Amino acid sequence: MKTGYSLAWLGLSGLTLVATMPATGATIADNRHLPPASSTRTGKPHLPPHRTALATKNEDVAVQARHILRGTKEVLTRKVMEQQVPGTNPLKVLAQTPGVMFQSDDPQGLDTYSVQLYMHGFVQNEIGMTLDDIPLGEPTFRNYNGLNPLQAISAENVERLDVTQSTGAESTASTNNLGGSINYVSTAPHDKAGGTVVQTFGSNALFHSFFRVDSGKLNESGTKFFVSYMRNQTEKWKGGGDQFMQQINAKLVQPIGTQSQISVFFDRDDLQMVNYQDYSPNWLKNNGYNLDNFYGLPNAWANAYNASRGIYPASYKNVSDPKDASYYESTATSADYFGGVTADLALTNRLRWKTTFYGHEETGHGTYTSPYACTDATASPCPVADDTIRLNGSRIFEQVRRPFIERFGGLSSLSYDIGQHALSGGVWYENNHYSTYAYAYQQPLEGEGSPLNPFGSFAGVPRRTLWGQQYNTNTFTAFIQDTWHPVRSLAVHFGFRSILNTTRVGDAQNWSLRFPALATSESLTTAKAFLPHISADWNFLRNNQLFFDISENAHTYPQSGYNSGNAPMAVSQAAYNAVRDTLKPETAWTFAAGYRYSDHLIQASLYLYRTNFNNRLQQILANTGSGALLTNTTGTVQNVGGVTMNGVDGGITITPVRGLALFNSISYNHSVYDQNITSGGVTYNTRNRQVVGYPRFMYKTRLSYDWHNLQTYIDAQYYGRRSFDYVGDYQIAPYWMSDLGLSYTFHNIGVGTGNRFSVHRLVLSFNIYNLANTKYVSTMGQNGYTMSNADDAAFNNQSILLGAPRQFFGSVRAEF
Repeated sequence: MKTGYSLAWLGLSGLTLVATMPATGATIADNRHLPPASSTRTGKPHLPPHRTALATKNEDVAVQARHILRGTKEVLTRKVMEQQVPGTNPLKVLAQTPGVMFQSDDPQGLDTYSVQLYMHGFVQNEIGMTLDDIPLGEPTFRNYNGLNPLQAISAENVERLDVTQSTGAESTASTNNLGGSINYVSTAPHDKAGGTVVQTFGSNALFHSFFRVDSGKLNESGTKFFVSYMRNQTEKWKGGGDQFMQQINAKLVQPIGTQSQISVFFDRDDLQMVNYQDYSPNWLKNNGYNLDNFYGLPNAWANAYNASRGIYPASYKNVSDPKDASYYESTATSADYFGGVTADLALTNRLRWKTTFYGHEETGHGTYTSPYACTDATASPCPVADDTIRLNGSRIFEQVRRPFIERFGGLSSLSYDIGQHALSGGVWYENNHYSTYAYAYQQPLEGEGSPLNPFGSFAGVPRRTLWGQQYNTNTFTAFIQDTWHPVRSLAVHFGFRSILNTTRVGDAQNWSLRFPALATSESLTTAKAFLPHISADWNFLRNNQLFFDISENAHTYPQSGYNSGNAPMAVSQAAYNAVRDTLKPETAWTFAAGYRYSDHLIQASLYLYRTNFNNRLQQILANTGSGALLTNTTGTVQNVGGVTMNGVDGGITITPVRGLALFNSISYNHSVYDQNITSGGVTYNTRNRQVVGYPRFMYKTRLSYDWHNLQTYIDAQYYGRRSFDYVGDYQIAPYWMSDLGLSYTFHNIGVGTGNRFSVHRLVLSFNIYNLANTKYVSTMGQNGYTMSNADDAAFNNQSILLGAPRQFFGSVRAEF
């Protein structure tokens, strides 16, 4: 059998990219540390299966980049994720790599409202995400066809992330992967019975617990399973209220012979989060970092009611439009049932068949308590008027959005090795029903009772239907691909996929005195028969690799609640009619090329890419006046043309002595609009302006040292300016962020009389987030962007969330 060698091309302790190449000779990173292949695929020896690269003793090799099968593939393993605070979002760990930016207003990256990911210029709703190949849909806050990966699987149960950047993978079950894909791979049940307990304490009363029990092999056939429970709760770092999540995961594996298996995965999660106040640049400039909603603070309801009459706390004296900063609360609640069954069968020693069936249901609601129930500035109760949100005369009402998702689907693929070729093909079908409605619920009059519980059911509370729509979507995709090895050092890949997606919207409801007639009885179809993907990979002079990658991808039309995103049918019927003839599915051609080098001292990489993004759909906010219910009522979604993106990443890791690693990377992204944008009869000078939300320049560095059982690191990241409006008149200031981690591992600790009970591995860790206590803007654009700052619209646009200050965490992890 031919052996391979591993080229470490971008490393840092706990985060090293490795390119695996077919060649003879020894491995640079001692391959005795590599585990057996995770795939049972058989075939020619020069077509090695996917493997997870682990650490050599002097470096935690945590990411494997393989370009042999399809594009640049990076693998982020369990080893590096365990260095973070337990429960941390794996995407936050991925952001330590070049070209990736992750933002959140909490240190663990768990607030689903604020989570924002960019990867080589593509935002998260343009990146396909799956769990064990099961589609997770478009990863946005108001997901319409899936669920957030955080809610699909506990971070402790993630074995690795398989990441394909820029060009993506044609086999990914996704309709939004314009700019790459991320597949979460769940851990397998352990062969031996045991368990894991993790407990973390931290700033703001953080309490994170994780418990997992593994059955071990139950019989001669190898049947095994695990069940886990996770609970995460923390007070907000400003304002009042907390953020809570609990989750149950279970996985069963039934081997069939030595090469096949059937597996079942199940997830149940509950999420209840009090959101942070959406900021505007005006508040950021004039009022500091501590404005927040009243909920959870002393005299919260009384202060909220007074604010609805124009009586504000003394601290609001400099707030522009203080009423629009005076919400009682804003919350998010959701619950999911999600799971699937997979049969992975070796039909022959060359032919494999893999089939998955899955289902998912999500219920929940999002709230905010609005002080805009009536138009009279001070009257209480509100005067009777048909066009007020007046149910009982209260000046405050509870606006509640109730989305509902119900979907099912299946995937099936065949792979076959013949001669110098690895062939595969497959199909995916999904039916998704999505409904989204908004209601106004009656809050009590001042002095006549307590406010409604935002996490309650609202049963029996009088309400008014504000708006609503229902969507039904059928999706079918198919792919075919071939990787050819004409010689041992060269791999050439060609494949394509086809997409057919049709969405129909109906049952539109609206309160006509406040909202225009919504789009209904409309449908949009995305049909792309041929989306190609071509790549090549050449390994030469033992320590060197060159590659290129070319692909075309498409994004089907997104969906959302009224005026809640860039969904073309989530607008008024008039707004939809005005743009329907210009609507086309978003597409992107991406061209990537790179070089990698590695030896025992230096690992270096250079990655260049260009993307031509066509038919970009964008939500345009034409009015950001006061009043949460009444704002943005003229929002539109329109085709703003193309975007041209050119970028480069460079990275180098130096390992001068055993256990010591110094990593540095620089990323530059020039992503600009191809033309000016006309909106509302006004043409804006957007041509050649940097796109909103993503910096042109990023720098990342990390110094780590491992000594016996002790691990320590310090890292820092710099993010450049980000445009807050399309013209680029207002930009968010750049900032530095740094973290520190320290852990010590004990092995095989006996417990009890005669050491009858043994802890195989005990890890004590300490982490500091935001070491320098930097004040910075994290997420932006969660409520959309304005065209320009010429009329101070952007300056008052509440579409900013602030990052958390310095936080401390201590953890204990025991495996037995």
